[in-house]
Amino acid sequence: MAVQIGAKPDAGFDNPIGMMKDCHRRVERFLDILHQIARRAHGRPLQADETAAVNSALTYFRTSGPRHSRDEEDSLFPRLRALGPSSPLAAQLLKEIARLEADHRQAALLHEEADQLYSSWMADGTLGTQQAAQLEFATGELARIYSTHIAVEEGLIFPHAAELFARKELDAMAREFRERRELGN
Repeated sequence: MAVQIGAKPDAGFDNPIGMMKDCHRRVERFLDILHQIARRAHGRPLQADETAAVNSALTYFRTSGPRHSRDEEDSLFPRLRALGPSSPLAAQLLKEIARLEADHRQAALLHEEADQLYSSWMADGTLGTQQAAQLEFATGELARIYSTHIAVEEGLIFPHAAELFARKELDAMAREFRERRELGN
């Protein structure tokens, strides 16, 4: 990744909550690319820079996107669930976690649709009017889902996890994150 002068560096494995926030910024950036190009180009032949940007975004969502969901579903959410519904706040966290997992499933289907449509577009050179409308809808729905999803995670889930988890739990999450990346999962 290119270094930008004055930019805040990405969080490392010593800060798994920060890593998930950094991933959210990449999700927003790559999703914005997919949605803006779908809206702007609306099926016309893509320019070289658009094709490159789309390919980068699709690659991100094929690899890092699912890994981020696994970080949440396999590392973060089980630890929050283990705390149980011991208070109204804990009960609210459990309810939100169930909704966030449903968001992951819905987003995965929309990503698959967007990937297929973009792949077809790049292979064929153009995209039909109906397919272009489907792509714009799919990427718009993804933007809507992620907007709410990220707000809940960063406004409720992540702060409470950072407050409730002992350093050993955060370190265990970090090890799991590292293993996923080393194994390519």
